[in-house]
Amino acid sequence: MQFVGKTVIVTGAGQGIGRAIALVFAERGADLVINGRTKSKLDAVTLELEAKGARVVSVVGDVSRRDDVAATVEAAVAAFGRIDVLVNNAQSAAGSSTAVLDIDDEQFGRTFGSGALGTLYMMQACHPVMRDGGGGSIVNMGSSTAITGDPGFGAYVMTKEAVRGISRVAAREWGRHNIRVNVVCPAALTESTAEFSRQHPDAYARMLKTVPLGRIGDEMTDIAAAIVGLAGPDFRYLTGATLMLDGGRLIFP
Repeated sequence: MQFVGKTVIVTGAGQGIGRAIALVFAERGADLVINGRTKSKLDAVTLELEAKGARVVSVVGDVSRRDDVAATVEAAVAAFGRIDVLVNNAQSAAGSSTAVLDIDDEQFGRTFGSGALGTLYMMQACHPVMRDGGGGSIVNMGSSTAITGDPGFGAYVMTKEAVRGISRVAAREWGRHNIRVNVVCPAALTESTAEFSRQHPDAYARMLKTVPLGRIGDEMTDIAAAIVGLAGPDFRYLTGATLMLDGGRLIFP
């Protein structure tokens, strides 16, 4: 229960990895503020979190809009008086399977707005609260797809590498405030991954052969648990880093 008395914001928490992250934080005693665009999904996750004994505030909003971001941060402060951890998980999937020459402004705007701008806006809004509270931990979501530059993911790759870039800068600028900023690149068995495995079993099997551990990560036990650990005091000396939670798919010298 290492997060008892701590307040955690998780964006994009209505499903997938965001939901899993919120659930693990709840198991470890945190007060949760969850954000997402779909009320029904947030309501369902809220019930799951409360069943684990967590205090929860749910805020419907789009992180690509500064007003929605401000409302999320204000709700956290009003309910719990502090913000200790921010996990920027929200990300639109617009722009997948689109060649570089075919990326249009609308598609790029949705992808970059939810991922890169949403991450920036949330970081900016949480910073003064964390600073005044003595520090905090920010975990932003990157992608191994962005590092490898997979074809068809131009807008997504630009977005996720922008997230990694701003995270490094913020880590340098905010270290004096005891605010750590790190990035996680997960490979998890999400709904989209499962659908890909059903539609393209041969391609999925080839991909699995590139993973030394031989499997895709479980959202709860492999991905969310590691992110929660990274946000906690055991990693208090780590900032500006990218943690590859991909089973060894990308190994750098």
